[in-house]
Amino acid sequence: MSDKKNILVICPYPENTAPSQRLKFEQYFHHWRSNGFTIDVQPFYSDKAQAILYKQGHLLKKIAGIIQGYFRRVLLLFSIRKYDLVYIHLWVTPLGFPFLESLYAFSNPNIIYDIDDAIFIKSESKANPYINWIKGRSKPFFLMKKAKHVITCTPYLTDVALKYNNKVTDISSTINTTTYQPVNTYQNNHKPVLGWSGSHSTSPFLYLLKDVLVELNKRKPFRLIVMGDAHFNIDGIEVEALPWSEAIEIPTLQKFDIGLYPLPLDSDFVLGKSGLKALQYMAVGVPVVATAIGANYRIIRDGETGFLVKTPEEWLEKITRLMDSPELRKTIGMAGRINVMDNYSIDVTAPVYLDILKSVS
Repeated sequence: MSDKKNILVICPYPENTAPSQRLKFEQYFHHWRSNGFTIDVQPFYSDKAQAILYKQGHLLKKIAGIIQGYFRRVLLLFSIRKYDLVYIHLWVTPLGFPFLESLYAFSNPNIIYDIDDAIFIKSESKANPYINWIKGRSKPFFLMKKAKHVITCTPYLTDVALKYNNKVTDISSTINTTTYQPVNTYQNNHKPVLGWSGSHSTSPFLYLLKDVLVELNKRKPFRLIVMGDAHFNIDGIEVEALPWSEAIEIPTLQKFDIGLYPLPLDSDFVLGKSGLKALQYMAVGVPVVATAIGANYRIIRDGETGFLVKTPEEWLEKITRLMDSPELRKTIGMAGRINVMDNYSIDVTAPVYLDILKSVS
């Protein structure tokens, strides 16, 4: 008889498609399996639904994808008791009240709840505006209460979770520092490359820098590489906009000379952001300039492992300094790389995840 423990992973998206899953818990699956766990991943959205989810239009197909997701979630109720542990990321279903969440918790109380975003705060979806008013914003609070352990990724989310559960562990997004390797030669023998990585839902944050980038380009022409929104464009700037794919992710990050991580300063929603973009840039030795807010204060030591800024003038000054000085880019970039290896690599965090799995299962 096998003594392996069975984990049911409930998540929004198919495996290996979403950064919030890939660079949070999915990259630990191999480690979990090698330590006596079997894993059954059950996403809400199918591959087809995921492919159109954040595109404009396709309303009927999106509705069909949501209906199919609910159907699969109902079917899981008949088998959920056989699992030793239920690992829920964000929610069981995306809309309405926590009805299915309550049935899942009743059927199998061995729940770990993983939240990596402040999804309980109202945010607008431009691709799917019709669902903004029916998003299940109460679901995280219910799952925090019912879980045997809550995993967060920022101090803000940890503070919120501790109001509902005393078993909370803050695990940042982490990086596989074996595959993320620096290749930059830190030279000024080419047009500087500024870079940003994200998705359609977060690319509006990059547009916050539009005026800064236009002014900077007048002074010092550069290329801007945007990965994750193939339609991104700013008139007058040389932009290479690419759709995200796993195959190009690391090679594209390695092309950056400077990584950009702008966030709005007037939104509590961004306090749930773990600083993943900054960690990705740092892991490949690219110096990062980021908005001084939330978890960025934790992962970036200003002037040592990156730059933290707030005003347009600070953005211009820090980017210009880095563009002018290859030595500074190298110093900041390699200090950031060491910071990720010491504090935000999967090697450091794997035992923490494993202890939580064992304690709950």
